[in-house]
Amino acid sequence: MRRWLRKNVRITHKEVVIIKNLFEKLGVFIESNTIPIILVALLLVLVSVQGAQNITMESGTDTFVEKTSQLYQDFDHLYMNIFGIEAIVVIVEDGQVSDPAALQAMDRFEHMTLSLPGVVGVQSATSVIKDANYKVNGEAALPEDEAELAALIRDYVPEGLMPDATHALMYVEMAGSTSDEQKQEILRELEVSVSMAEFPPDYNVVVTGEPAFMVSMNNAMMSSMAVLLGLSVILMVVVLYLVFGHVRWRLMPLAIVLLGIIYTFGAMGYLEIPMTMVSMAAFPVLIGLGIDYAIQFHNRIEEELERGESPEAAVVDTIKHTGPAVLIALIITALGFFSLLTSSVPMIQDFAKLLLIGIAMCFLASLFVGVTVIYGLNHMQSIRKEKFAKLFSNGKSKSKASSSTQDTKPDLMERLLGSTTTFTLKHPFLILFIALLTCSAGLVADTQVGIQTDTESFVPQDLPALIDLGHLSDITGGEDQFNIIIKTNNVADPELLQWMDEFAEHEVDSRSNILGAESMASVISSMNGGVIPDSEAEVNALYDQMPAQQKERFMYGGNMLLLNLNIGDAMGSLGMEGIEALIDVVEDDMVWMAPPPGVSATITGSNVVFTEVIGALTSGRVFMTYLGLGLVFGGLLLIYRDLLKALVPVITMFMVVGWSGGLMYLLGMDYTPMTATLGALILGVGSEYAVLMMERYFEEKEKGATPEEAMSEAGTKIGKAIITSGLTTLFGFCALAVSDFDIISSFGIITVIDVGLALFATFVIFPPVMVSLDNFREKRKAAKTLLDGSFENEGLDREIGTYGNEPGADAF
Repeated sequence: MRRWLRKNVRITHKEVVIIKNLFEKLGVFIESNTIPIILVALLLVLVSVQGAQNITMESGTDTFVEKTSQLYQDFDHLYMNIFGIEAIVVIVEDGQVSDPAALQAMDRFEHMTLSLPGVVGVQSATSVIKDANYKVNGEAALPEDEAELAALIRDYVPEGLMPDATHALMYVEMAGSTSDEQKQEILRELEVSVSMAEFPPDYNVVVTGEPAFMVSMNNAMMSSMAVLLGLSVILMVVVLYLVFGHVRWRLMPLAIVLLGIIYTFGAMGYLEIPMTMVSMAAFPVLIGLGIDYAIQFHNRIEEELERGESPEAAVVDTIKHTGPAVLIALIITALGFFSLLTSSVPMIQDFAKLLLIGIAMCFLASLFVGVTVIYGLNHMQSIRKEKFAKLFSNGKSKSKASSSTQDTKPDLMERLLGSTTTFTLKHPFLILFIALLTCSAGLVADTQVGIQTDTESFVPQDLPALIDLGHLSDITGGEDQFNIIIKTNNVADPELLQWMDEFAEHEVDSRSNILGAESMASVISSMNGGVIPDSEAEVNALYDQMPAQQKERFMYGGNMLLLNLNIGDAMGSLGMEGIEALIDVVEDDMVWMAPPPGVSATITGSNVVFTEVIGALTSGRVFMTYLGLGLVFGGLLLIYRDLLKALVPVITMFMVVGWSGGLMYLLGMDYTPMTATLGALILGVGSEYAVLMMERYFEEKEKGATPEEAMSEAGTKIGKAIITSGLTTLFGFCALAVSDFDIISSFGIITVIDVGLALFATFVIFPPVMVSLDNFREKRKAAKTLLDGSFENEGLDREIGTYGNEPGADAF
């Protein structure tokens, strides 16, 4: 065993030497090619700006559910692409909607709308009135006689198009496959059409509906992202002035990290990673993380220059010593983020991709551009100083002030950190007992934290589009649906239509949350005096009489039918968990009232899709957290080949994971697609602090300090640097907390708290865990050495005793 350890220690040392040699060569390359590096960096900015033009904003169903899943295939391919019709709703209100002047304006609006590209139809009271007038009087126009007009409205216009005397609804229908860009263009044209239709002055016309809400939300999110990035920059300026004042060009790290963000935008466009409500929050996170890389390189090269090294040697030494350390920190952070890729929620996968790309871009910008710029600025400053000295020296020599040999007294922060470390080492069992108890309680409480996937709750509640959508729901009572896709070999089979009619009637009568149903069976029944025909020929005859638009709404080809179950405003009344339970009830009913042989029925719809997200967030987030723990542990073990060094940082961050869940429960916060990533984020960000503390601890031990002395020294000397790094990350996340979008602000608030907890764990939990386990290992090694020595002595005694008993031994 000892031979194996010695072998691996030699290999590890050799690998470290190789890595440092590689970075030393890289340092020589950077120092020798400063101008080409700057030119390449500027060229990449232009390339990145071009790539950023390809970034698209997405907020549809495919950002919640994987496109390859059967659930998405049923919804997107079978329903949306075949039957799905999205409707922009135009509300006409605040006047008598049966007034001829208002109806004439609706008719003008409908004529203009039908000519728009992407619009497949318009449902309105005027179209119904004209169709009815054609049947009654043979004239496809609005009647001029008001009494006749009132009679047609009373007898033919459904309540869904004219809910009351002061409200009329017009449904502008688009194909389910219409892109977001096409929807936005149609909305712009509809606004123009409303103004050109010349509604009477007293009437209010509102363009709303789910598509209008989603487009408005996308635009608001893009504007919010710009504000968040600007606020992050301001906050970073503040923190750099507060804690980074001991170096020249203190704002340089901010410029470098923003360069890395530009590169990230470019890569995002070229790799076709969309902007979603989750991925947009990656940029403040990257500012918080990336600026730490820039600070590390900036601080080290200034330190080397202050030692009196030549600028060339300072560049090489900075990259040789700081490059590997920062790279290790990046790898550990990336391993924590990598677990997010296992999520079944696409927007979380995109968030992970963006984080992984972003930290790599920030590292490369800091390594190549940051060091090069500092080197160049120092060179220009040296030239100016030489010119200034020659101009004003007049041959006089200046004596140099002798440096003080007295030790600098520790400041308040250093004394506080030293006292904290001393206290934790004096009471390790008490601290660890409290930490384990609160962590365990937090893990239990975490199972009670709710899940929020209602996209309407993510946006600002004063968003005009959301208010309009709520107003529409108040008028209609809600228009949520379950969509049942029915596959058959014969769409004219009377037995199948009879089953559809009976099943729909059963659901409406037996389930209080199912308010109505519509299908080809209901259309055929209404055309045939309220009953389903007995023969296939009669059904086909009715199909022939049916308008093509009505037929396409409920039937596709000769093998697919659609049954819609209206569940009103189920999202508001039941919530996602209630909808999930209702879906289970309907599925059970389809088993109990099975369709005819050879027929299959599949329930789908947007509400059905979002229930899948609940399961993904509930189980997926836990899996991602523990996978992240395993990846960070494996990465540390591979890098250090030391079980203790791999285990202690993970134990420290695991405490934070438990505390985070308990804190969310106490604050009454729900998990969202963003906060579900917190476990992996804590591991990725927080492990860096523990690793830095651990590196300094073992460095002090190598100098001969005891574990307690080494930890006290590490906590005092590197503590300020870790707190500075933590503050930069905190300030990056703080920008999220002021977002108008609740999904982003809640993520920012809890993440700021969690990063604070990670810093707390680094200074309070890490020291007793590390020292206790290290002392335990040292005692085991000492006992094993003592035991091995006793065996060796015993064997030697036996050997001597044997020789002494032999004849002639005494004479020897």
